[in-house]
Amino acid sequence: MRHSVPSPGGWLVAIAGASAVLLGAFGAHGLRATLDAQHMQIWETAVQYQFWHALALALTVVLAPSGRSVKVALVAFALGIVLFSGSLYALALGAPRWTGIITPFGGIAFVVGWLALGWSMRVRH
Repeated sequence: MRHSVPSPGGWLVAIAGASAVLLGAFGAHGLRATLDAQHMQIWETAVQYQFWHALALALTVVLAPSGRSVKVALVAFALGIVLFSGSLYALALGAPRWTGIITPFGGIAFVVGWLALGWSMRVRH
C-alpha cells in the first residue's frame, strides 16, 4: 500500500537522510586524517544518531496516522538532529566545550519524538 507523503515531511526526510550520508562520507574521507581518534568518534556518533533519526522521520511520515502527536514527533526528531548531532559535529570540529551543553537538549528532543510517535500509534476504540 502506498501512502501519500506531505511535501514538507518528505523534504524533511530527504534533507535529514541525504545530509547524514554526506556528513558520514565527509567524516570518513575528508576528516579522518585531520581529526584525532576522540574527535572522530564524536563525529561518528553524530552521524549515527542523525541517520537513525532520519529513518525515524521516514517511518513517522509514511506509517504514522496523521494528527497532532505525529507533528510533534516530526518536529522533535528534526530538532533533535539539529541540537544533538549538530552540537556533536561542532564539538568534533573544535567548538568550545560549552557547546556540549546543547547536546542533552537534542537527546531530550529525540525522546519526546519517540514518545509522541508511540502516542500517535495507540489503539483507539
